[in-house]
Amino acid sequence: MLEEQVKLALDNVRPSLQNDGGDVEFVSLSDDGTVSLKLTGACGSCPMAQMTLKMGIENYLKKEIPEVKAVVGV
Repeated sequence: MLEEQVKLALDNVRPSLQNDGGDVEFVSLSDDGTVSLKLTGACGSCPMAQMTLKMGIENYLKKEIPEVKAVVGV
């Protein structure tokens, strides 16, 4: 159920990434609330990718889903 919430929330941030030629893929959710994601397309090679993960996606997911404790890129 938590995994589905994360995937639905990612659908809300996906259009912004796609506007820049990128996307995000859900990889996994650990028991401690860490979400592993993969940035693809232009976002995968962008020098700002880590900031996008932490300041953008992680902040959004933590706000929407309190059980999410961290987001990491793979």
